[in-house]
Amino acid sequence: MSEENKVVVQPVDKSKIRHILKIALYLAIVTFLEFLVAFTLDAGILKTIIFVIMTIVKAYYIVSEFMHLGHEVKGLRWSMIYPMILVVWLLIALFIEGDYIHFARYF
Repeated sequence: MSEENKVVVQPVDKSKIRHILKIALYLAIVTFLEFLVAFTLDAGILKTIIFVIMTIVKAYYIVSEFMHLGHEVKGLRWSMIYPMILVVWLLIALFIEGDYIHFARYF
């Protein structure tokens, strides 16, 4: 077998595996908290706010670690964070306006 056909196996980097497992544990904890909130709280604005916050936390960890954007330059990260902030602002505004319209129409 020639030199160019040999496969070189890299040693296992245990710190990277530990870091990935730690992030997976964080995501599992947040998911457990989401289930806990879903089955214990009554429907309402508080439940919605909690779900939005936990979804943003999960999205941050997924995008940062598993899509490898946590180690990018600051400009690229902010180009993704600003639109997300605007979407969250839009959701909050739509919830507030929807509540006003519902109150004005039915009460």
